[in-house]
Amino acid sequence: MSIEVVPSKAPATKPGPRTAMTCRAVICAFAATGILSTNIFLPSLPAIAADLRVSSAAVTSTITIFLAVFALGQLIVGPLSDRFGRQMPILIGLCIFVLGTMWCAFAGDLLGLLIGRAIQASGACTMAVLSRAIARDLFDGQALAKTMASITIATAAAPGFSPLVGSALDRLFGWRAEFAFVAIVAICAGAAYAMFIGETKAASDSSLHPLKIAGSYLGLIRDARFAAPARTASLLMAGVFAVFSGASRVLLEGFGLSPITLGLLFAAIVFLIFGAGMLAPRLSARFGPSHATLLGLGSAVVGAVALLVTVLVAKHSLVPFLVAASIFLFGVGIASPLSSAAALSPFGDKAGAAAALFGFSQMAGAACGASLAAILSSDPATGLGTVLALTAFPALVLHGWKGRPE
Repeated sequence: MSIEVVPSKAPATKPGPRTAMTCRAVICAFAATGILSTNIFLPSLPAIAADLRVSSAAVTSTITIFLAVFALGQLIVGPLSDRFGRQMPILIGLCIFVLGTMWCAFAGDLLGLLIGRAIQASGACTMAVLSRAIARDLFDGQALAKTMASITIATAAAPGFSPLVGSALDRLFGWRAEFAFVAIVAICAGAAYAMFIGETKAASDSSLHPLKIAGSYLGLIRDARFAAPARTASLLMAGVFAVFSGASRVLLEGFGLSPITLGLLFAAIVFLIFGAGMLAPRLSARFGPSHATLLGLGSAVVGAVALLVTVLVAKHSLVPFLVAASIFLFGVGIASPLSSAAALSPFGDKAGAAAALFGFSQMAGAACGASLAAILSSDPATGLGTVLALTAFPALVLHGWKGRPE
């Protein structure tokens, strides 16, 4: 049985400056929603565990199942959006996400919460993939690099600010209000998408046969134009998630900071990456994308090596630790959006599949980085420094090795 798809109308021209700003805001809201839905309830883990009568360790399994479904779901959503257009998958995904979020809000036991998180991740992966695919549909060149920088800032703002928002909601209304808040944010983003963006790619006759989809992904993996920047972004994401997972233990256990102070430091990361993200397109315009990425990777390597030296030589020095981590994150803020733009730019005809594979590689890198930071050393500071060195330096070397002339 064949499915007949009526081609949907796609924008004939690129958006103007004012419209582009609105489109970027909606795209960033979609990109940040998945991370927001996880980080916002981290301060409430003890309260959730007590309410559901389980351990805090058991509640953290909701994060694992979310990341697993989120990563794998992207590989399905990308080809679907290339076949049927962006609008139908993203609106269906939005409805699934809201359903899963509200399921979590009313969960009466751990099993119910796990089911809700799996449903939630099924919708979140749609928004994560299509935020990049829509960006590729609407923008080219420096405008695409600027949009990817905005996505990087948004995905940094979500883990930076959401714990503070979650703490306030938990204190005022209880942990279930956090999920209700996320659902409201998603609904508002969906309404803005319907009003200001709509369909950005006409439906096509591309095949959805599993072998064809696998062939498409294999072709991307073999294409250096995609593989080189995707590999760079994956290594950088491993370092970023090592920072978010490992630095919390270092600062709380090693330096004795309070949870409030930790939350404020994470919020400060947002402004750091905001500055780097604003700088990235300007560096790209002046020096070219490849050389600008090289500058960002160089900063990340300096920060990574400095942090490793700090934890080995001056383990109890807070300021050098924070400075080194900041240098690393600043470099990531420059290199990551430029790598995203480089990976997606050549593949406008299959931007959904490219965005899906790119997102999957980033999530795989994130999972590896967070895990390695915990298992490489019993000392969280040493584990963190080692992971940053093992990710930033290879990213720099591989970028130079596979770098293409401008």
